[in-house]
Amino acid sequence: MWYAGGMNHSRRSLLATAGLAAVAVAGRREPCLAGARAVPAGRVETTNPIGISTYSFWRFNEDSKVEIAECIRQSAGMGFDGVEILHMQMEKEDNAYCQSLKREAHLSGVCLMGFSTHQSFISEDAAVRQRNIDHTKRCIDLAARMGIPTMRINTGRWGTTKSFDELMANRGIEPPLPGVSEDTAFGWVTDAIAECVKAAADAGVVLGLENHWGLGLTPQGVLRIVNAIKSPWLMCTSDTGCFLEDPYDRLEMMADQTCLIQAKTYFGGGKWYTLELDYPRIAAMYRKHGYRGWVSLEYEGKEDWSTAIPKSLDVLRAAFKA
Repeated sequence: MWYAGGMNHSRRSLLATAGLAAVAVAGRREPCLAGARAVPAGRVETTNPIGISTYSFWRFNEDSKVEIAECIRQSAGMGFDGVEILHMQMEKEDNAYCQSLKREAHLSGVCLMGFSTHQSFISEDAAVRQRNIDHTKRCIDLAARMGIPTMRINTGRWGTTKSFDELMANRGIEPPLPGVSEDTAFGWVTDAIAECVKAAADAGVVLGLENHWGLGLTPQGVLRIVNAIKSPWLMCTSDTGCFLEDPYDRLEMMADQTCLIQAKTYFGGGKWYTLELDYPRIAAMYRKHGYRGWVSLEYEGKEDWSTAIPKSLDVLRAAFKA
């Protein structure tokens, strides 16, 4: 049984006052399983558990990479329910290291609830695509070793814009590879992810395809792949900060197939851009679609994480409360 610990005092008081403690305890099992769906008639709706990506402590700043075990301890101390591990932040991949992170989370009273990975299946070279398939399968194994139920994946980028700063200046839009149609690229990505889904099903890890540049720049692109594969082990990771225009309508298109929400905040202004996101509106929309799963903070602002992350948690707690 998974238990999402770290519930702060105010939430405990709220549950006790409302007489919902028993319901909340029973409901803690499902949010750790990606893709929990609509609340049955007559059942009291529970608060979405709030996790945090270890990316929030690092944000790819060269001088501030925080070791994952420390991220876990800091997250627990701030009152988060769970931690999403950024694969690129891991110092090692051996089994002893993975188990040490699982132990740290258990002793800190939080779930390891998500694994965020990078890959690209957009390449004319079949060997490159296969290396990314193999990498993704290795990450699925790492997630399973740590008891993590869902893993973020990407389609990958076209790679025709060499600088990420330039890509962000162009709102995530880049030209396709010369002579390559979108249909061809969708075929590459769909075939590659379908192979990864087989490994995910064997390991019990739900893959969440994120709206994250490349062919995942639009909800239509994400859903084209998810609907083509049609597996319960492939859903959507919905990133609130990766639709730079019309985010609410676009997020809602993926809501019914979402297994994890990654929620961006930008205290102090964003490194590449800043979005003014209406989290009560976002929470109400997902609630309408019966989403009861995890919300994972991805803090992406310039303010020091030690002050910005607690403020971000307050924002998400207030928006996603029952």
